[in-house]
Amino acid sequence: MKELYLEITYRHGRPIAAYLYLPRASRDRSRRSAKAAAGLVIDFTHRGKPIGIEITAAAVNRVLRELGFPLIKQADLAPLRAA
Repeated sequence: MKELYLEITYRHGRPIAAYLYLPRASRDRSRRSAKAAAGLVIDFTHRGKPIGIEITAAAVNRVLRELGFPLIKQADLAPLRAA
């Protein structure tokens, strides 16, 4: 996967969480996770490469900036903010 991809999880028709897939090789797998902020957990490969962010809060752009990735457009986060 070469681009950012946001997947939103719904329960009873309401968004409850999201997962932001970061650019990665198809063979990359999560080996450890680290809390980045309230509602944000970053998944890393065994070599420490960030491959995804579990989101239960819309503070994702701050973490993306810290990791050196492009920011997510506010319109793309609208369903998550509505949760």
